[in-house]
Amino acid sequence: MTSSDILPNAQVRQHFLDRHQLRKPPLGTRLDQTLRALNFLQVDSINTLARAHDLILWSRQQSYRPPALRKMVDHSREAFEAWTHDASILPIAAFPHWRHKFIRDAEQVQKRWKAWHRGDFLAQTETVLEQIARHAPLGSGEVSANEQRGTGGWWDWHPSKTALEYLWRTGRITVSRREGFRKLYDLTENIIPQDIRNAHPSLDESRDWACQGALRVLGFATAKEVSEFYAFVTVAEARAWIARGLKSGALRDIITEAANGQLRDRVVFTQDWPSLQEPLATSNRLRILSPFDPALRNRARAEEIFGFSYRIEVFVLAAQRQYGYYVFPILEGSALISRIEIKANRKKNSIEIIGFWPEADVKFTPARMERLMAELKRICLLADCRDITGLEVLRNI
Repeated sequence: MTSSDILPNAQVRQHFLDRHQLRKPPLGTRLDQTLRALNFLQVDSINTLARAHDLILWSRQQSYRPPALRKMVDHSREAFEAWTHDASILPIAAFPHWRHKFIRDAEQVQKRWKAWHRGDFLAQTETVLEQIARHAPLGSGEVSANEQRGTGGWWDWHPSKTALEYLWRTGRITVSRREGFRKLYDLTENIIPQDIRNAHPSLDESRDWACQGALRVLGFATAKEVSEFYAFVTVAEARAWIARGLKSGALRDIITEAANGQLRDRVVFTQDWPSLQEPLATSNRLRILSPFDPALRNRARAEEIFGFSYRIEVFVLAAQRQYGYYVFPILEGSALISRIEIKANRKKNSIEIIGFWPEADVKFTPARMERLMAELKRICLLADCRDITGLEVLRNI
């Protein structure tokens, strides 16, 4: 490769954000289009301000409100919940391909969970399945009403709870709806539309679908990044897919420049290469992002591209945290410029600013601070709060 094959860091950032729907102002109105553009949303239970999936969508679509996503999943069945690298929401069109991941996960999960969880959860699966068939929708409390609860923490599931999660991870049951954040399940055939269930792509077709989908969202990627995107294909399978694409001409090798100037080999779709070399204007609006935003989920890649080292510290003892419990990155244009810890105080109907940490080379001028305040006022609408407290934290910067 030559210097003409190098994608400068400025374009790397611009196009990466563009693929992740973060380059333009968040004025979109079609939730289904946003979900299809991202391929999936990670779901997380922490709700200091808003749940991760809601903040991810709001960052791209200012008019978004949480009931809209639940309507897509729980009522119109345009999306479904499944396990990628974590609990996620995917467009319903992904379901036929996900059957192959269900099969693969069945073997892996059995081995792993036998070591992690107490009791013989596999012996409970048919009993739990029968309960759901008769009385759905059911949650973990209903299927395990007579079992002793564990005392070992978050992952100390009772056998029926483990069986329930196993049946979901392997596709025999599906999330019917949520009450708060509690999942209620039904048989998959009662949830997924028949025309979707009637589609049966081959394993090779589904591998190709997963690899293409990953590269379409990322824009440029290594085999490892393609593999990790959905946690659907192995790195070896991603390498084989890339090799076939390079041979056919559908893919081409390029070099991406990191924020620190280091270079890395990646691949792109050949047809995308001319447009990737074109600079893109980015909105200078400040955006508060979810710690689980798709653009930041791969922490090493985010640090490589943006020069921004981010780690979530919810499982770190308070005295050992570098920043705070649940800290939100702030994006300005194509740069991650600071982090802020905020939480919603529902009783006081306010958002409280707890901590604020600009990057070392970022000065918060009056104009920039004004844009931050505008974003905080906007996020009040998402959190259903009226006031902002803790402003002295910002004044002390």
